[in-house]
Amino acid sequence: MALTFSDVDRFEAARSRLEAIAYRMLGSASEAEDAVQETYLRWQAADVGRIEVPEAWLTKVLTNLCLNQLTSARARRETYVGQWLPEPLLEGDPMLGPAETVEQRESVSYAVMVLLERLAPNERAVYVLREAFAYAHREIAEILDLSEAASQQIFHRAKKHVAQGGTRVEIDEAAVRRIVEEFLAAATSGETQPLIELLTSDAIAVGDGGGKVPARASAFEGARAVAKFLRGLFKPTRAKRDLLGGSPDFYAATVNGGPAVIAVVEGRVFGIMCLEPTQEGIVAVRSQVNPDKLERVTQRWAAGDFGPPVLTEAL
Repeated sequence: MALTFSDVDRFEAARSRLEAIAYRMLGSASEAEDAVQETYLRWQAADVGRIEVPEAWLTKVLTNLCLNQLTSARARRETYVGQWLPEPLLEGDPMLGPAETVEQRESVSYAVMVLLERLAPNERAVYVLREAFAYAHREIAEILDLSEAASQQIFHRAKKHVAQGGTRVEIDEAAVRRIVEEFLAAATSGETQPLIELLTSDAIAVGDGGGKVPARASAFEGARAVAKFLRGLFKPTRAKRDLLGGSPDFYAATVNGGPAVIAVVEGRVFGIMCLEPTQEGIVAVRSQVNPDKLERVTQRWAAGDFGPPVLTEAL
């Protein structure tokens, strides 16, 4: 049946929420957009007049599409070149979804997005719907075709797995810039000790190049190993400038609610280094340099004003 203008408006009113759910579910903005578009096509093909609660219907369709996508994604990621990391998003991107509560902000943090990859698809779905969007277990049970008790059990199990990732700290815009400035000062000092002092003893560094940009296949582990890697990474060389296509500017930005270093070359975002701060120091440095996962960020970067760089032409 053909949709009326009212039917289209009802879907568009739900689009941002659907995209935010799909992004948390899939860890990819482009895949989230595809899932929402497929949901629209199914809305278009449905007998909309007989759907009593459009929001619930749309959420159910989208969630099941995401579950199918996650199942196939697991198979694809087994053959992925190197480490797989989520697609990072800049502060203010509507796909990040609601950020009124601590739970909502934490659910889309880069650290939690990484941890969500370890959950089974149904655990991820329950966690996202409950923690980030405050769906009642009764509603989740209807969406996923399970019992309310099962939804509660799955949520508690998923939350326990996510909590094992450690305690995260909330920071404001001023703290983001301070953390990035301290990090870049240490990383470009040419010495390992300043970096070691910023890192926790069990710190890790991992990068996602997707086979398109050089990135180590396994993580660096321990403060000294991470510090040595970062010292070498930020050492200026002609080869690095040639690889990047110029000398990069480094900016401080909030990405998925946390501090990040943005490497920009000629207006193009070449890489995003997400820092995970704790009370004890930086526990993780996760770098996204796969160009396919930086397209949305580059578009938003070009359209925004992010102030002057913290560091210019370090390489």
